[in-house]
Amino acid sequence: MTYQKTFPVSWEELHRNSRALAWRLVELGPFEGIVAITRGGMVPAAVVARELEIRLIDTVCITSYDGQEQGQLSVLKSVEGDGGGWLIVDDLVDTGKTAQAVRDLLPKAHFATIYAKPAGRPLVDSFVTEVSQDTWILFPWDTEPQSVPPLIKARS
Repeated sequence: MTYQKTFPVSWEELHRNSRALAWRLVELGPFEGIVAITRGGMVPAAVVARELEIRLIDTVCITSYDGQEQGQLSVLKSVEGDGGGWLIVDDLVDTGKTAQAVRDLLPKAHFATIYAKPAGRPLVDSFVTEVSQDTWILFPWDTEPQSVPPLIKARS
């Protein structure tokens, strides 16, 4: 897929949206624990865990991206059980391939992400912001501050 737009996210915005996700989840709990999808789900999961006072956190470790290209999906670490009573947290659901793999592992868990793209949105139960499928989200751990040209100049 060729991404037509970028959507930069600052640390402050990520924190604010993670808290907004927690607000949506308060009424759905209590949850036994959180399963963060590595690596992108780790920061939002930490914020959600704090806001919901959840101390039990585990991870599902999956690799699928090489830069902006989604390649072969590989589950590096799983968790036991069917997910009943658990909350899955990730930063983003994009094509839905990773989300489907995690859903297959933990079908009874509640799946929550900060950002959702149309192709993956049906696989999550809760999200904060929907972005278009052709948008590449620039998370703060993948970027550094730099000067950029005005939008009008970038189009030429």
